[in-house]
Amino acid sequence: MTQNSRFASPPVPGRLFIARHGETVFNAAKRLQGDHLHTPLTRAGFAQADAMGAALAGVLGHRPDLKLWASDTGRALQTLAVITEHLGLDWHDAERDMRLAEIGMGCWGGRYYAEVVGEVGPIVSADMLLTPAPDGETYPQIAERVIGWLADHAGEPGDRLVIMHGISSRVLRGVLLGLPIHPQFGAPIAPGLPQGSVVMIENGTEDVVVTGTGGGHA
Repeated sequence: MTQNSRFASPPVPGRLFIARHGETVFNAAKRLQGDHLHTPLTRAGFAQADAMGAALAGVLGHRPDLKLWASDTGRALQTLAVITEHLGLDWHDAERDMRLAEIGMGCWGGRYYAEVVGEVGPIVSADMLLTPAPDGETYPQIAERVIGWLADHAGEPGDRLVIMHGISSRVLRGVLLGLPIHPQFGAPIAPGLPQGSVVMIENGTEDVVVTGTGGGHA
């Protein structure tokens, strides 16, 4: 199924660097994190943020002309803090927007994966996508909010770095790349990347800047 106009991306000038935050205590404990605000990074998560910062510095150099964005979550902001040290940029200059947050997991949020699976069966698809909770957010809803963010800021010139999450970044990338509608989840969704990964999207083409060492889903 091809992408329809509902999920079309506005034109985006410049390069968009999209990073997935480092591993958190929820990830390490195998808990459903979703849109929880305060789930700090582990030592592995900080190491992944270091690797992302070093890779971006190699591409962009010191103090690049780069607009900083992050979801308003502790794990995204912690990841950004480490990356900005590598780039010589001021963390305080970053803009925050909850439209960049992770999929909302409703009544499953914060629970252990094994506990939920024991109640309802498998909740992670073969392509590493989470089944929405009964009262949780759907993939089309994620697409609509990230498109709303793009529409508000797409016309701004220059390069951008966006610190996001596993599922929501896959939807944003799917929108930007004009990918087909996922047959099960009903929105354009890019292939998954581990925590600590960064991609660069320019003119509808994606290149991987660094592949992280973390887990594969939210």
